[in-house]
Amino acid sequence: MLLDQNAMMSDKQAVTASAASDNVIDLGAAGNAVPGALFAVGRLEEAFEGVTQLEVSLQTDNSAEFSAAEELMRVSFEAADLTGAKTLFALVVPNGAKRFLRAYYTVQGSGSAGKLSCFLTDAVDMK
Repeated sequence: MLLDQNAMMSDKQAVTASAASDNVIDLGAAGNAVPGALFAVGRLEEAFEGVTQLEVSLQTDNSAEFSAAEELMRVSFEAADLTGAKTLFALVVPNGAKRFLRAYYTVQGSGSAGKLSCFLTDAVDMK
């Protein structure tokens, strides 16, 4: 799987409290600007500590400020899922994307450690 820095929403981002991804992706136009399937991939880079649940949502908006953000999809993980480096999810991005995309992390518990990478790709390594 090839990664493009411009398709990275988070690159080993520390996530100990609820927050948006460090980066926003500009698709250049509203709608399905990229032909074919596009995958959102979430990778656990460092085990979480003190987090009881983590939700990752892919949000879209016509504005880079996400003043009227809409959720395209959401996945949820319990504390037992948040150990060791591994791919947490690789899901097809659903139709309905507006111009901008970002990840939003909702943390429950008192996080003291944990890092995530989240990115878009057109091919997923199934190993």
